[in-house]
Amino acid sequence: MLNQQTAQTAITGIDIANRRILRLALGTALSMAFSQLVNWPLSFVAAVFTMFLLAVPLPAPTLKSGLKFVLALILPAYAGMLLLPFLEHARWAGILLVTLALFGSFYYSARGGSAVMGMFMTLGVTVVVTVGSVSSGLMLIVVNGMAVGAAAGIAFVAIAHALLPDLPVPQAPASRKPPAPPQKPSPAEARKNAFRSLAVVLPLVIIFLFISSSVSYVAIMIKVSSMGQQANAQASRAMGRQQLESTIWGGIGAVIAFQVMSIWSSLLLFCMLIGLACLIYGRGIFQGPGMHPKGSMWSYALLTMIIVLTPAVLDAQGSGDASAAFYTRLMLFVVIAIYGTVSVAVFDAFWRDRKRDITKAGA
Repeated sequence: MLNQQTAQTAITGIDIANRRILRLALGTALSMAFSQLVNWPLSFVAAVFTMFLLAVPLPAPTLKSGLKFVLALILPAYAGMLLLPFLEHARWAGILLVTLALFGSFYYSARGGSAVMGMFMTLGVTVVVTVGSVSSGLMLIVVNGMAVGAAAGIAFVAIAHALLPDLPVPQAPASRKPPAPPQKPSPAEARKNAFRSLAVVLPLVIIFLFISSSVSYVAIMIKVSSMGQQANAQASRAMGRQQLESTIWGGIGAVIAFQVMSIWSSLLLFCMLIGLACLIYGRGIFQGPGMHPKGSMWSYALLTMIIVLTPAVLDAQGSGDASAAFYTRLMLFVVIAIYGTVSVAVFDAFWRDRKRDITKAGA
């Protein structure tokens, strides 16, 4: 009887993972198709938000939770407009304020807050700094486009949940104790993780602050913000390695999809490729009723593929300029990932874990 119940539990867990993978593919492909048909500025951001929310085992969003996600992105972006006079007339004071804002978003996640919310807040700040510091008019276009994209992305998350609702999670046997809830990190540990993320993100933000503004930086800032959340964890060495692995696997998928699109340029084919990528990467994201042990790496790989591939496809499929821009952006992402991996290693070399060192010394 126990073996039969265990087998039924395993089958149910597989069904739950398969349902989530299908929902990820369906929601992301539909969001991408809608955004490209409507074709507002930065329309691909809607599919990015849909994919990022469906790549975590969250329940179907309510109106309240949807508004919270949108406001987490938009409020820091619009509030960041207050930093523009400082960045223009007192740049170093503005950089200090940006540093404090980024640290606050990382500390929120490090203390147990939602990683999705933390990434949205980080993205809102970085986009304003890198784009709005040069052109306030361009910044308004970017922020408004991101606001529409976030709202549309969350709407398609709700649609995907309505089409493929969650299956009931199998209950553990009565004799088995439920797993203990994860402990909230201590303030000292949260500060360390937040500083680690800041060490990864801040130098890149400052570099893009001092070069000319461009809407194409939005895709780069999405990658940078995701790297900050990846570095915001206890297993720092693993996170540094995952930053590079997610970029490599995402880049491989982007190259294959771009070559296919160069043969036949079609919105239908493009959305089908996005859905196929979600099915393939999704097998590494979900496992049973929860996440795969390397689920975060594969979700960031899928995110990398979308933000590398989509701008190049939208520019001009198959043209020489689009191809050069695609591979240039891909190489830039690889360089950024290598930098993130090295910066995490350097940070941990100078900020060692005192408790771990004491334990090793006592042993």
